[in-house]
Amino acid sequence: MTERRIKRIFENSPDDIGAILLYNGSEPHQDVNFFYVTGLAKGLFENSAAVIYPDGSGIIITSKLEEESARKSRLDMETFSTKREFRDAMKKALDVDGRIGINFEDIPHTSYRKFKYIAKGRKFTDVSEPLEKTRMIKDREEIERIKKAGKIAAEGLKAMAGSLCEGMAEYEAAAILIYEMMKRGATGPAFETISSFGENSAEPHYTSGGRKLRRGDFALFDFGARYDRYNSDITRTFIMGKADRKQREIYEIVREAQEAGIDAIREGVSGPDVDAVAREIIEKAGYGDMFIHSLGHGLGLKVHDGGGLSPRMKMELKENMVLTVEPGIYIPGFGGVRIEDDILVRKNGAEILTEFPKEMMEL
Repeated sequence: MTERRIKRIFENSPDDIGAILLYNGSEPHQDVNFFYVTGLAKGLFENSAAVIYPDGSGIIITSKLEEESARKSRLDMETFSTKREFRDAMKKALDVDGRIGINFEDIPHTSYRKFKYIAKGRKFTDVSEPLEKTRMIKDREEIERIKKAGKIAAEGLKAMAGSLCEGMAEYEAAAILIYEMMKRGATGPAFETISSFGENSAEPHYTSGGRKLRRGDFALFDFGARYDRYNSDITRTFIMGKADRKQREIYEIVREAQEAGIDAIREGVSGPDVDAVAREIIEKAGYGDMFIHSLGHGLGLKVHDGGGLSPRMKMELKENMVLTVEPGIYIPGFGGVRIEDDILVRKNGAEILTEFPKEMMEL
């Protein structure tokens, strides 16, 4: 699998690249592409590098702290104990004909300068776009990991929803949700959990605070599970108690828009066209100005993993892309509704990877 991934990266890269260097620094300067090409699901691998070649081969250069974890990769490995040993190993690995590709998006300038010094006389070029383009099409192993992450998230939400009650704070609900996902095998949350009650649900990127749940509130949760480095991303909006007319109205509009967007997905259609299908439903209902983000984004090793469903992003959908579909309506001072699922693009439709009821739930 790693050999095929590496070859696909070079197929999407300029012909004169002799090697690609992927450096995984310390938090927050980590590069998911390191894990993509090595296939490693466990371990930190701080200050480690992978150098890959057009024939599908590669070498991991890592400290002895990660030696046992690195053995789980199919790539060759060399360990180091000192900075000199690291420099010598890198110099040897980068001794190739042609330019050296590097991911400018995820490498600090200080690290870039260090590698320029190590590989004196070599020309470096940015390969961030070929890397992103390659990762947008998921292979079988990636799809299985995302499916597992989606299953964990859905089961965690079901368990958490059963414990929601009046007087619970947003951060308490978020903590329970994360616990329930971890209990089911998540290696962690995919991102900072959004847990918002009442008027706070009108803030799309609100996280969680001390607002307590009251009868009549919206309760919106946008969250995901991480499983073997792959992420899920799901949103559901509940009502605490009985919904009023306006709450029911906007919920059903968002649900209709989301289902129409998913139905429009198949290989060959454009991202803006899918966005337009869902957006038109919300606009015709009179809430167009309150749907203030794109319909969805790519998903994988990153929560925003390249590509998306947006009027500003011209992208043709291809089989085995994984995307979110998440329309929303946000009314300041009143509250908001968002419904989000992860979908897998198939030739003739979409496969939903986050199975959880979409009917409005009054708790």
